[in-house]
Amino acid sequence: MPNANEIGKGQAIKFNGDICMVLETQHRTPGNLRAFVQATLRSMRTGKSFVQRFNSNESLEVVPMSRKKYEFSYKDNTGYHFLDPVTFDDITFQEDFVAKVKNYLTENLPCEVIFTDDKAADIEPPATVTLKIVESAEGVRGDSANNVQKVAVLENRPASAGAALHQGRRTRQSQHHRRQVSRPRLIV
Repeated sequence: MPNANEIGKGQAIKFNGDICMVLETQHRTPGNLRAFVQATLRSMRTGKSFVQRFNSNESLEVVPMSRKKYEFSYKDNTGYHFLDPVTFDDITFQEDFVAKVKNYLTENLPCEVIFTDDKAADIEPPATVTLKIVESAEGVRGDSANNVQKVAVLENRPASAGAALHQGRRTRQSQHHRRQVSRPRLIV
């Protein structure tokens, strides 16, 4: 088993009975203390991130991990169906597995599925997705001096959007910040 000094960003480790993804590591040597590794970890089970310190010579269990590209196909009562674009194999995930990204899934959206020990551990959609605005309220005339927000219903979920958004347009949404990231575009 490797030492804490040898872990790096993107690896998966077993910590407190849970598989965690290493997001960042820093080796620190304070003047009057022993060296340690401070790592930012994200639990694959809960999705929460936290900072953990390890002694620099502490042994950690690295979990073999692989990433595979899939495209979201459709959702039905059996779950969310993803298709491997190379082999055309279909894989189905239950709603609790895709709960944190389900509001961003659109047809044919490419996603990365992370496997640990040949079992799906996490799913990552692209950093931004383009969603269609299904319904939005009209903007109030003369109310553009400040950053005006109004409720808009996107094809997957309700959202707060800028005053320039109207029904029939598309907007790019960031799944990390849950906000609009670019100006609206007309549907072509």
